[in-house]
Amino acid sequence: MNRVVKWLRSQRDTDRWRNTDAMYRAVVVGVALIAAGVVAHTITLVLFGAPLLLSAVIALPHLGEPKVRQPRMPRTMEPGKRVEIVFEIEPGEGVELTALRAPRGKTIGVGRVHLLPGNTKEIRTELSRTSWGEGVDLRPDRLFAGPDALRIYGPIVGTEGTRIVLPPVVALPTGPLPPRPSGLVGVHRSPRPGDSTELRDIRVFQPGDRLRRIDWRVTLSAAASTGVMTPHIRERHADADATLIIALDTRLDIGQDIGDWATPAIGLRDKGTLDTAVKAATSLAASYLRQGDRVGLADLGWPQLSLAPGSGPRHLLKLRHQLVLCTRAAEWTPKPTLRPQQAPAGALVMVLSPFLDNAMVDLTATIVRRGVRVLAIDLLPAQLKPEAKDPWGEVVLTIVRAEHAARLNTLREHGIAVVRWGDELPTALRNLARRRR
Repeated sequence: MNRVVKWLRSQRDTDRWRNTDAMYRAVVVGVALIAAGVVAHTITLVLFGAPLLLSAVIALPHLGEPKVRQPRMPRTMEPGKRVEIVFEIEPGEGVELTALRAPRGKTIGVGRVHLLPGNTKEIRTELSRTSWGEGVDLRPDRLFAGPDALRIYGPIVGTEGTRIVLPPVVALPTGPLPPRPSGLVGVHRSPRPGDSTELRDIRVFQPGDRLRRIDWRVTLSAAASTGVMTPHIRERHADADATLIIALDTRLDIGQDIGDWATPAIGLRDKGTLDTAVKAATSLAASYLRQGDRVGLADLGWPQLSLAPGSGPRHLLKLRHQLVLCTRAAEWTPKPTLRPQQAPAGALVMVLSPFLDNAMVDLTATIVRRGVRVLAIDLLPAQLKPEAKDPWGEVVLTIVRAEHAARLNTLREHGIAVVRWGDELPTALRNLARRRR
């Protein structure tokens, strides 16, 4: 009896060939029909039972061990990019049917199960994901069947392949950032004198000035009027790098429907504020890094996930990776945090938030009181929808809009420029730069 139990348990092992229920039924029913036909002297029963028993005997020989090689794919992908996937299959001897799970096209997840002939040795398919974020898109689960599917090998759960689709980059028209005089190399005008092309002032020559800066036309004109030959020089502004800090409010992810705000979402909401914030942060960072500025990232919910300011294409790639990590760890925290060292003096801080709580208003006002210029970008959906089944839905919507408008007015009273994402940002940036000068 113990041997029978051990044998039955061994048949459930998915790493080897095992008999199916159809195999047992074929043996039992075939033997029973043949025995009944012999006892009853009925040839019809024997003719019905013999094929069943014969098929079971044919399926008994040892079959080869099938294998599937999982394709190698890049760890990160660009949204919308197509990647070819090639599965190499070694079906082994006697395999008549192969079932393999594989993604195809823009399918989200690990894909569907494909039924293939047993002699298939290669499967080619394409993977293309339009939505950004981290997820499992490859898990080659497989199952192999022998003659008449009386014996099977599997099912075997494949190794999961996780892919990171980076947030999309959309080029935006950018305005002049407020200058940060950290050096003499950059694309923005600094209030300090330097070697740029923009005229700052014309003054009398002083010891230490370079001779090539002398403006001989002004010098001769002054000498003709005063009778004294006093050299005058043209003083120009210095070019300086600008630093942009993108402060991301990852504590909230809401959509247009107010009734869904209290329901925790699995992953990112479709067209939610967090999705909009990440896309906006990526586009802003790409635009300003392209013109040579320094861009940093500050996660207001989890400060340890912030990224120090940097420049160049590699920093943009690093920032896009960091945005995916920020969204993966995003959850509600009662108090947003922006440390003083994350927003250096002279930088511009862009706060991306729906501004649905007073804590964000207090934090933004605190940043301004530190002497840092701030631009508040409102991400609250313009078309909010009240709860349809709630009789107080319209009243709740009115209160939410009134409180939101009051918070934005409070920001403006602190001298903070407030714009909605999608508006003309360069105008607000020019006003900030003009206010600085």
